[in-house]
Amino acid sequence: MAFAGRRDVPEAPDFGILKRLARDQLIYLLEQLPGKKDLFIEADLMSPLDRIANVSILKQHEVDKLYKVESRPALSASDQFCFLVRPRIKTMRYIADIINADKMSGRSRKYKIIFSPQKFYACEMVLEEEGVFGDVTCDEWSFYLLPLDEDIISMELPEFFRDYFLEGDHRWINSVARALQLLNSLYGPFGKAYGIGRCAKMSYELWRELEEESEGDGQGRKPEIGNVFLMDRDTDYVTALCSQVVYEGLVDDTFRIKCGSVDFGPDVTSSDNSIKVLLNAQDKVFSQIRNEHFSSVFGFLSQKSRNLQAQYDRRRGMDIKQMKNFVSQELKGLKQEHRLLSLHIGACESIMKKKTKQDFQEMIKAEHSLLEGFDIRESTSFIEEHIDRQVSPIESLRLMCLLSITENGLIPKDYRSLKTQYLQSYGPEHLLTFHNLKRIGLLTEQSAGETLTAVESKVSKLVTDRAAGKITDAFNSLARKSNFRAISKKLGLIPRVDGEYDLKMPRDMAYVFSGAYIPLSCKIIEQVLERRGWLGLEEVVRLLNGNEFSVSDSAAEDNPAWESQRVVLAVFLGGCSFSEIAALRFLGKERGFKFIFLTTAITNSARLMEAMIEAKA
Repeated sequence: MAFAGRRDVPEAPDFGILKRLARDQLIYLLEQLPGKKDLFIEADLMSPLDRIANVSILKQHEVDKLYKVESRPALSASDQFCFLVRPRIKTMRYIADIINADKMSGRSRKYKIIFSPQKFYACEMVLEEEGVFGDVTCDEWSFYLLPLDEDIISMELPEFFRDYFLEGDHRWINSVARALQLLNSLYGPFGKAYGIGRCAKMSYELWRELEEESEGDGQGRKPEIGNVFLMDRDTDYVTALCSQVVYEGLVDDTFRIKCGSVDFGPDVTSSDNSIKVLLNAQDKVFSQIRNEHFSSVFGFLSQKSRNLQAQYDRRRGMDIKQMKNFVSQELKGLKQEHRLLSLHIGACESIMKKKTKQDFQEMIKAEHSLLEGFDIRESTSFIEEHIDRQVSPIESLRLMCLLSITENGLIPKDYRSLKTQYLQSYGPEHLLTFHNLKRIGLLTEQSAGETLTAVESKVSKLVTDRAAGKITDAFNSLARKSNFRAISKKLGLIPRVDGEYDLKMPRDMAYVFSGAYIPLSCKIIEQVLERRGWLGLEEVVRLLNGNEFSVSDSAAEDNPAWESQRVVLAVFLGGCSFSEIAALRFLGKERGFKFIFLTTAITNSARLMEAMIEAKA
């Protein structure tokens, strides 16, 4: 069935309850350790915690001092230590060191560990090995979902990508299944579930098992979300590797949006101070430019500036009563809007300066050539020059990966040459990085047909052996082909445009990449929703290495609530970029859908590359 024409987009459900649930549970856990206590927080939990419960709330529940897990306090008189941490082995050793040091000095305290979002058996084993398991009480803060905006929910698990897709570690799948179970109980039942990817399939199956065990808490209530679509990040690496050109994506690439907020430095604020800005729909300026192509943003901001000035100028002809109303009702809002406008203009100027230094236009041109499959030799030369000039190790690596995936692997001569140049330019320690990239399938070498077939047959044998466990995931990447050219042709990812692509009045999702490329992940979602399943996409599924599914809940279909059927929960396992979010928001407006984004973390090309550089083999 084809989509209906452009129509009103339904409202998103209210996700405020997710914050309240998380806050209430945390308060309950803190109260399990009555009296004054010092709270040690893992660094990457500090920003999410700040969105849930600020310092004053913690103080109300007898938290005396706050410490980062990175540094041990020199002196603490507290008789109670509470640790709010991720389930990591190195963190367990850190805690064990503190407890053992107290034992050595004869100091007696109470210790409580709160794991978020869940504890793992391996952590308890480490505590036991260190001889401190009997000294601690352990709890779980089941904090699976952080609403970053009215349509974005993040699990804030950036390590998910590395752990699953590189290491083949399945431990976070339970967290994904529990997150889906929570959403289903609050906003479901979901009428239809679609997905593609091995991780997506496992997460879906485990979620369904949990639903059966809990006997479906959300059944019988009016659903607010009708469809759910799960997708593995390795279904589409290309989109995540491309330079972002929508405003929100560029802000993320340039300043790093962290947990929905960004730190703008003196170069943006035009003062000596940095300022932390929350970027969401409440920001009246940002909400109007976040999804726009960067070329349209300056024009909008200058027009906005003129409009604001005109509103200020209205004061000149006012009498006393009108002036009083203006000051009490409008002035505060205008000042706030003026402050935000100044910040976003400053951010745009800073982006322009940084991107000019990086020869951004040349880089975009090289990327477009790779996506279209033209001038490959010229693009390879551009990458070599980039490496030789030592512009950026991350950018050089990203371009090499983009070349590899779009070309289904590098020819051996190019692979060896680029690898040698990279190691000479940035250091031999990156040998491990190349190993990781090859293992995950991001940077591979083309093999002779026979050899690849032999490897593929071995791997497929491994994949069918369920006992192979996590080894399968890692080995599966070795022989995995990207098939990007064939998929691109089948789905029409490179738009054919007569004349100039109008970025101010875009016709399709390609505008998020300047009209050169429709994000593969978003195109798949569009096609499956349009067809209500995978029928007619069999060849695309085969090229994407399968693991697709489409399941309907007959109970939900018997009572179709049209509004909820147009609300789609898009689940990205391994990270989602702001380019993909902008593209699906555009699609939603065009086709009358409301997309809600659930992602393990917000990602971009730099984060993807950093995960490979930091990972240990």
